[in-house]
Amino acid sequence: MNRAAQICVLIAAAILSGCGYHVVGRTDALPKTIHVIAVPAIENKTSSYRIEQRLTAATIHEFLARTNYKVVSAPESADAVLRGKVLTVEAVPLLFISTSATATTPATTRATTMLVTMKCEVTLIDSTSQKVLYHTDNFLFRNEYEISTDVKSFFEEQDPALDRMAQDFAKRLVAAVTENY
Repeated sequence: MNRAAQICVLIAAAILSGCGYHVVGRTDALPKTIHVIAVPAIENKTSSYRIEQRLTAATIHEFLARTNYKVVSAPESADAVLRGKVLTVEAVPLLFISTSATATTPATTRATTMLVTMKCEVTLIDSTSQKVLYHTDNFLFRNEYEISTDVKSFFEEQDPALDRMAQDFAKRLVAAVTENY
């Protein structure tokens, strides 16, 4: 009976002590002196048209929606400045669908899902001390996106698809910066 009581006490202690994990978006690794973050336009070092505008807008929206920080575009009026550069963007087919040949049409294969990979450089600097609070030159964002089967709707779908990608990117970026991953 004494052995069973010891095991119960150990199990209870383990449960009460927690595992050390936390919910994303609930901790803030940034100094308490940071209240205003400047997010100037992200630089685009790729040939992807206007992707920097979508990523900048999505990042600002994510900071406003998920944190208590005030966001400005002018670095001189902020406690910290977040600068970013899109270094590469790749979209490669991931899943395919094939159609068999008929008497009038040849066999075809087309992509149904694309894997988008974006590599960025991101730096958050304390404006007062010039201390680097967060930096990575290898911020990788990777996600899968389904594409339409209809060519007409594929082109109509491009802008909303880029917006979804920018939102997904911004969620990961804001979590990484504020939680210092």
